[in-house]
This record gives sequence, C-alpha cells and structure tokens, in this order.
Amino acid sequence: MKPSQRPRVPRRALDGVLLLDKGVGLSSNDALVRAKRLLLAQKAGHTGTLDPLASGLLPLCFGEATKFSQDLLEADKTYEATMRLGIRTSTGDAEGEVLETLPVDVDLPRIEAALARFRGPISQVPPMYSALKRDGKPLYEYARAGQVVERAAREVTIHRLELLDVAVPDVTFRVTCSKGTYVRTLAEDIGTALGCGAHLVVLRRTGIGALTLEHAVTLEALEVMQATDRDACLRPVDALLSTFPLLRLGLVEAKRFLQGQRLRLADLPQPIPAEPQAAAKDSVDTRVRVYREEDGALLGVARAENGVLAPERLIVTAPVCAPSPARER
Repeated sequence: MKPSQRPRVPRRALDGVLLLDKGVGLSSNDALVRAKRLLLAQKAGHTGTLDPLASGLLPLCFGEATKFSQDLLEADKTYEATMRLGIRTSTGDAEGEVLETLPVDVDLPRIEAALARFRGPISQVPPMYSALKRDGKPLYEYARAGQVVERAAREVTIHRLELLDVAVPDVTFRVTCSKGTYVRTLAEDIGTALGCGAHLVVLRRTGIGALTLEHAVTLEALEVMQATDRDACLRPVDALLSTFPLLRLGLVEAKRFLQGQRLRLADLPQPIPAEPQAAAKDSVDTRVRVYREEDGALLGVARAENGVLAPERLIVTAPVCAPSPARER
C-alpha cells in the first residue's frame, strides 16, 4: 500500500430510516452521500428530492427500508413557505432571473381571499425548471437552453393553506398538499391572483405523511456524534409504513408469506383492518403492513383484495422463526 493511500473503511448492512433536516444549498443526493458515509452504510436512498433552495424533512432509507421509499413519494407533504410579492422570476424562486417587477397594493383581506381560491382540488401547470421529462429529457434542460415546451395542467389537491405572517412584500404560509404539487407554482399563481406576481424566497418541508421534523437531525449534528449515537438516530423500517393498517400472521402463514405465497383471507385468524375510506365497501381492498405474531418481526407489505392477501414487498432479512418443539407436538 502506498503511504498516501488510506485503507478503505468497510460498509455495513444497515436497515432503517434517518429523518434528516436538510439545510439550504445542499442537493438531496449530496445529503444522502454524506449521511451514507457517516453511517458507513452499504445501501441507501432518499424518498424524493428536495430542492437545494429548500430545507427541512428529507427521510433517508437504508437497507431494507429502501423497498418502501416509493410509499412516501405518494404521501401528502407539508411546507412552510415565504413568497415575495411584486417580482416574477424565470424559475419561480429566488434563484431565477427577474422577469418583471410590479407594484404591490394588497391588504390582509385580499391576501386571505386569494389563498381561499387555492384550497381544495386545483390545476397546476408544472414549471419549466423541473425534473419532469419530455421526450426523455428533463424540462429544466429545455429551460436552460431558452426553450419553452407545452406542459399539460395537472390536478393536485391543497388540503390546507393557512396564512402565517404578512410583512409586505413578504407573505408566509403553511400548505399541506398532495403529491406532485409545486409550491413555487402555487406562490406564482397566488401572486397572479393578487395582480402583482410573486416568487418563492423560503421553502421548508415540515412533514411527509405521518413523519415530521420533531425527531429529525441535521448533518452537522451527525458529524460530531459518536458512531453509536448516529446509529441510535435510525428509526425502524416500518416508520415509513405507520399509516398502513397492521396485520399479524401466525408462524405457518408467516413462512408462506415470506415465500411469496398468496394467502386466502378467510383462512387468516385475524381479519384485515379496513382503511377508513374502504369501510363502506362490500369487499376489503387495502394495503397492510404484515408482522409475525411470534416475535413481532416486520415481514413486508401486502395488498388485501378479492379475498386474497398478496405479498407486494418482502423483508428478506426477516429472521426465520421456527415453531418450538412444544408447538410441533
């Protein structure tokens, strides 16, 4: 070994979820790489990107948890955002070039009335500076080349939109929205409704599904921790699945489930707990997180429909739990 070469530190097979509070100026991928290095993890992924301009909650998945990252992509998101009235930019945020400056003549009732127009189902045209693809190429590549391509409006839902502070020209609000919602575009559209334009200057994600910033940690805090303390920051794999109904299987059914076999719902000792929106249905059609009754081990996620429990994603590291001799007799 050459004197200048350092021995490679072995990576670990690590399973769990890290709730990271990402700082401004860092890309989601850069944050993932740094966290993966600090935890010496073999396999890691994130649950959807957060723009460098934005800060806040970025759940990072390690090992078996990466199988369930898609479920958070589907979840509702909550943000706190500040928009600046009177200025439109090329990107809809503070990183873009100023396109237009307009006079601002608003008061609190007008702002409240404008916000009310954007609650519930709305249509949004995705911004040109986004990762959506057209003919295999991200829209932001067209935008950087000075090209504008036609984008179809998409239906999204604004579940909550509340005013937090007004210090004209800045307006701060909190929004809980469905997947696919662009808060930059929401700020621009509110500015258009007010007749003065707007762009986003601050964006902080505070929640994804049932996950919040309450137990999140920054990279700076992780860097000064001891290794054991870093590991203690990891939440279990099923932290991503807390909104799913829970089902426990006995040893025999659990073994068949881990082998990828479909199980008849009528043969299960525990009925499938229905989701609230499915309560009125005649037949159960829902996704559940599945555990083994014997030791509480998470086995994976399944879909219960048409009288069958069908495995979707399995935990390959789930320990084998063989029946005891007393059970075999």
